[in-house]
Amino acid sequence: MTTTLAVGTTAWAWNALGSARTLCAQAEKAEALGFHSFWLPENHFGSTAAIPSPLMLLAAISGRTQTMRLGCTSYLLPIRNPLLAAEEVAVLDQLCEGRLILGLGRGLSGAMFKAFGVNTADKRKLFQANLDVMQRAWRGETLATDDKGQSICLSPLPLQRPSPPLWVAAFGPLALQQVARLGLPYLASPIESLDVLEGNYQRYHSDVAAAGHEAVSTVPVMRTVFVTEDDKQAEQVRSALATKVPASIRQQDIAVDEWAIVGGRHYIRDKLAEYVDRIALSHLIVRSGVPGIDEETQLQSHERLLDVVADFG
Repeated sequence: MTTTLAVGTTAWAWNALGSARTLCAQAEKAEALGFHSFWLPENHFGSTAAIPSPLMLLAAISGRTQTMRLGCTSYLLPIRNPLLAAEEVAVLDQLCEGRLILGLGRGLSGAMFKAFGVNTADKRKLFQANLDVMQRAWRGETLATDDKGQSICLSPLPLQRPSPPLWVAAFGPLALQQVARLGLPYLASPIESLDVLEGNYQRYHSDVAAAGHEAVSTVPVMRTVFVTEDDKQAEQVRSALATKVPASIRQQDIAVDEWAIVGGRHYIRDKLAEYVDRIALSHLIVRSGVPGIDEETQLQSHERLLDVVADFG
């Protein structure tokens, strides 16, 4: 098989996200290894690992990296003022010299929506309305007029025109339908099996065509990936993932090997080839930071993975 697979990674030292120095050092290492992109999620409250402002963190990283793309997996639109969000995205895209990929999300936590004064039932409607305003702003359209009748437009505009690439995180049929109607790439859940993803993508591509959009060739998926030739270490990683992952994953009653790819180089290559063959995977975002795995071992896994992917090209 000959194909091109872009591989990104999340941060792996989650307990140190409050330190720009530590976070930027991870991004610098990821760029030196040859990763396509470096990703941060958005989450709020309840933990020292909360990341309420991923764009601010990516701004710090932008000054310490040169070529690697920078991404947010789930910039939550329903809880934001859309014009302020459009400005912040445009500023970051200028700061990183057009390296931003903006993954958009709706959010799942009812407690978070309550804290922000948002009705959970309105999240899809707010997502759509806010995205519409942001896209108008990025196109440079008139947003309002001042007392003298002069147009008020967004400034600065994003460096990437009309906007950075927009991917939409989606989980469930209603979310998938909304992404398809927008004609934007669908960023797949990190916890669904390949069988489920294959069915999701079949429906998604059908709905994209039904909405009158061109076929979407960008197929990004998040997966936990760990490469080791040590069978004992591989089993330890699977066990750690099975017992220490969030309850939201355990409750799905999905075997670890259904949502994580753990094993030797040949196994990893075959599994990635299967993802490419079955869903036309174009971008793999590795969920790093395996429980119980130190940074040196994590980086060794990353190096092996990138060697495997190099054989794809």
